[in-house]
Amino acid sequence: MADSLYIVTLEPDSGKFLVTVGIMELLTRRIRRVGFFRPVIPASPSPNNEIAVIQHRYRLQYPYDSMYAFHYDEAISMAGQGRVKELMEGIIAKYKALERQCDFVLCLGLDITGLSSVFDYDINVEIARNLGCPTLSVTTGKGKGVGEIVDSVRMGADTIREANCQLSALVVPRMDEALIGETRERLRGVVECPVFLLPELEIIGRPTVGEIKEAIGGRNVLEGRTGFNREVSAVKVAAMSLPNYLRHVEEGNLIITPGDRADIIFGTMAASFSAKSPHVAGLVLSGGLLPEDNILELISGFKKFSIPIISVETDTFTTAMNVHAIAGTITPDNDRKFASALGWFESHVDTKELEERIISYRSTSVSPVMFEYNLFERARKTNSCIVLPEGDDERVLRAADIILRRGGIDLVILGDERAVGDHAAALGLRLSKATIVNPQASPWRAKFAETYYELRRDKGISRQMADDLVTDVNYFGTLMVYHGLAAGMVSGAAHTTQHTIRPAFQIIKTKPGTSLVSSVFLMCLDTRVLVFGDCAVNPDPNAEQLAEIAINSAETAAMFDIEPRVAMLSYSTGESGKGANVEKVREAAAIARSRRPDLLIEGPIQYDAAVDAEVAAAKLPDSEVAGRATVFIFPDLNTGNNTYKAVQRSSNAVAIGPILQGLNRPVNDLSRGCLVADIVNTVAITAIQAGPCPCRDAACAAG
Repeated sequence: MADSLYIVTLEPDSGKFLVTVGIMELLTRRIRRVGFFRPVIPASPSPNNEIAVIQHRYRLQYPYDSMYAFHYDEAISMAGQGRVKELMEGIIAKYKALERQCDFVLCLGLDITGLSSVFDYDINVEIARNLGCPTLSVTTGKGKGVGEIVDSVRMGADTIREANCQLSALVVPRMDEALIGETRERLRGVVECPVFLLPELEIIGRPTVGEIKEAIGGRNVLEGRTGFNREVSAVKVAAMSLPNYLRHVEEGNLIITPGDRADIIFGTMAASFSAKSPHVAGLVLSGGLLPEDNILELISGFKKFSIPIISVETDTFTTAMNVHAIAGTITPDNDRKFASALGWFESHVDTKELEERIISYRSTSVSPVMFEYNLFERARKTNSCIVLPEGDDERVLRAADIILRRGGIDLVILGDERAVGDHAAALGLRLSKATIVNPQASPWRAKFAETYYELRRDKGISRQMADDLVTDVNYFGTLMVYHGLAAGMVSGAAHTTQHTIRPAFQIIKTKPGTSLVSSVFLMCLDTRVLVFGDCAVNPDPNAEQLAEIAINSAETAAMFDIEPRVAMLSYSTGESGKGANVEKVREAAAIARSRRPDLLIEGPIQYDAAVDAEVAAAKLPDSEVAGRATVFIFPDLNTGNNTYKAVQRSSNAVAIGPILQGLNRPVNDLSRGCLVADIVNTVAITAIQAGPCPCRDAACAAG
């Protein structure tokens, strides 16, 4: 087994970078320090895109210059002068320098299309052999029949074997999906290693408006416009009259038109307001022409549908030719393409088998990146359905787009269907796989109102009050979870914590044997994940409540594969201190141990004794928790909330939460300052807590 892998291809345009992304995902889940290396890259004034994407996505801290050895022009010159040995030595030296900092190095081979005739096509295999890396061979299935694919796979395997390299697996991306079954049958027995067949992923080949803008040297006509991450489905030149032009426009088109065609510009903008008209990806104004100032002022007022408008100096014909020559790729800032690529890879590759073939080093430490990726991988397997009440929040819609692209979790978004659809279209998002429900017009409204009335009439709620209240998105979403129309709910991006969780207290209520709802944060430090509770809900729990929080937090830790070692925190350790606050913690620890003798619980204990082995050896030398705690229970909300924020800010930890525990079904709260990534993580956590949708075998809200 090895601590490296070299991805090699003998063909141009093979799709190997998509495969690289999928493998990098596998590696970062299991290995703490993963490096990325390219032996030779094209010379360019800007960073190499593949290195930039991997460095950004996986937060690699290695200097950019350490992740490649030579530029093509340097390598070609050395090879042309017969200095091939010197070239190899230079590649090995740079690789070894990076390897010393890593537990695993993933190498992406040379681009065949960038090679000169002085290089043999087997150069990638030769580099892999010199580096001592096992290889993974990628051969494209694009445009090939079954027989051609089988021959390509056999040739790739033979080339690697003849070079005395270890072949870990073969991957054939970009296939015609209709040929996969027959190809798989024909490949049985052809090679000894696993062969993974993947269909074409069209979205990656579609350039975004931003990629096109950069490639053609365009400038943004209206500053502040967004939407440059929209994929372009096709390019249309608008040269005919407006009525005829509108008949030819399709969803996601990029429109090229002379800059003085105000009719086309206005017609395109106006069409965006119609539910019956497609939404274009952007406008390119050719010929160096711009509309008159008063026209531009009117266009700038179309803020709801912020279509990117680009100006170029070239004429319409030249502009169209230039745009057609641009191929799409994954860029560091395009989370949607990244999510699509990962969903595609994970849906068509037996990742467990591939991991066994390529991973030798298995670190026991867990980085924030590893934890987040493991989190979503587990969530994908739940087939859960989560309701998002805040369909009018841009962050929620962007998170929904990413979640749906990754697959495995169904979403229900609350809001007016047309408003949500228009908002998503204006942002260039695709939410067609989500179910959009309008609480005001839903056929469930009457049933939900009756349910709420029956649950709360002893609290003075009338039927009319119930009918009005259930149209509130948080009440409606909670009632969906109550009735099994969704497995869990995530809200709070635009609502207070009380507004989010009050309906859950009233409707879903606590689990049997649980008297209160509490919360934890998952604190992702550099090498491990800790659980902090309660940092969001209970201001001053008594000893009984603190014991319950400890037990529930330990169960939450175990749910996320964190071995629970519970530290009940105080300003005193063991028997050294006195006072009401210490006694409360001491009593709580005793109660928790009596209820759950199977759990490792220590308290009262100070934070330093809980985390530091040397301090623990001095203060509690016989403790199974001290120095190794993973679950930290704070005596009150003031201490817990301040501590989690201090740790988060001072150590650059990733804080995931608050995660609510103790409810019959999961409802989780977001911070109103949350980022898109926070929403994605919280949805994944909720899916894991919930499991499959209760109505998966019946008529689920998400179909």
